Amino acid sequence: MTTSAEAYERYRGPEFRRLLAAARRSLERNGGEITGSIGLTNPTTAERNVVVGITGAYRSADVRRLTIPLAALEESVRNVTGGSLRSVLERIGPELRFRADERTTLDQARQELRAEAETSPLHAAHSWYREWLVGLAYDGTITGLINKNDAHILSQAIHVLEYLHSRPSDSPPVMLPALADATTGDTKALNPGRGALPTLVLRALATARGIPLESGAEARRELWDTFDVIVDDLASRVLVLNLPATGQGLGQWLTDAALYGTPFHITLHQLITLPIAINLPTVYICENPAVLRRAAGELGKSSPPLICAEGRPSTAFHRLARLITDAGGTLHYHGDFDWPGIEMTNQLRTRYQAKPWRMSAADYLSGVRSDSDHVQLGGKPQGTPWDQELAEVMERENRAVYEEAVTDTLLADWSPSISEEIH
Repeated sequence: MTTSAEAYERYRGPEFRRLLAAARRSLERNGGEITGSIGLTNPTTAERNVVVGITGAYRSADVRRLTIPLAALEESVRNVTGGSLRSVLERIGPELRFRADERTTLDQARQELRAEAETSPLHAAHSWYREWLVGLAYDGTITGLINKNDAHILSQAIHVLEYLHSRPSDSPPVMLPALADATTGDTKALNPGRGALPTLVLRALATARGIPLESGAEARRELWDTFDVIVDDLASRVLVLNLPATGQGLGQWLTDAALYGTPFHITLHQLITLPIAINLPTVYICENPAVLRRAAGELGKSSPPLICAEGRPSTAFHRLARLITDAGGTLHYHGDFDWPGIEMTNQLRTRYQAKPWRMSAADYLSGVRSDSDHVQLGGKPQGTPWDQELAEVMERENRAVYEEAVTDTLLADWSPSISEEIH
């Protein structure tokens, strides 16, 4: 028996490579226990000679598979090196990884991380939060964080979500770097491409809104916007027509634009740095910029004050809407007759007590009759509490009526020759 380095080195030879690999798999699978047998398929002459030497049993050259008790290999290794089979395997490298132990450790780490996440007050208060956590566990995200030693990122994501949901509804928008600094201490932590944290948070926010998480900078910015988080205060803007205001700079520009009946884009940066006051009893909101464009072209300065949501309201839109309602103004909203349009109507009713305008069942049926397009409704059906019949007839007709198809009716309401009655 020898304990010299040469004794260990012999096991690095090619004739031992597959045999020791099989032994490694067996030990890792069985928690290091020397049990059972290992085998070699289509052994080379050198490998067959090794097995014969260990077992003392002759094996003919035409045998396709050789098996050897692991205990016999262990005894042979001890006779040669004075050490165990495990010591030889780890000396050759790498260290053994006991799969069962790792699974137990991983399962425990997952349970601890889930338990920590469930202590958040969001867990009891919001079904979307629970759905988010289940999704992270189901698709392996939590496992991936643990394996990469990034479990702390989930805690950071939860901190961001708690911060956003604890802010009062009338709080001013927060810039993304300021949000990151307040919740992680790193102003760049929520920037795109900064690891898993931004994706975890945005995935939660999308779940809270009941929408899929879309890729692309525009989709990310719009999702942050829905939670009053400003990614870019120049990119967030709102289109208006005939919206006079008071205030230096922006207020003057809006008033001048209204004198000429010309549309004006307001950026969030302008709303923040150039404060304005708007004292108007009634302001209309449309969803599609084509409506505002026609109002500017056909009615000009005689058009009533109009704001365009441009599909999905931005942070700039919400800030402007709040200025109007806080000053006592009333918002009248018209959007697409599809389920996303109805959902937006409900959101604006809840947030600003906006009054649906030309959004009745009769208006919808009139649009269906005059619209040559036959686009089926998509998405999740929504309730229409301001007109219960509307949701019923929309489900029955299963047709979308987009705002540009009924623009003539909307403009007729604003024509000086039409009654001031609000429909």
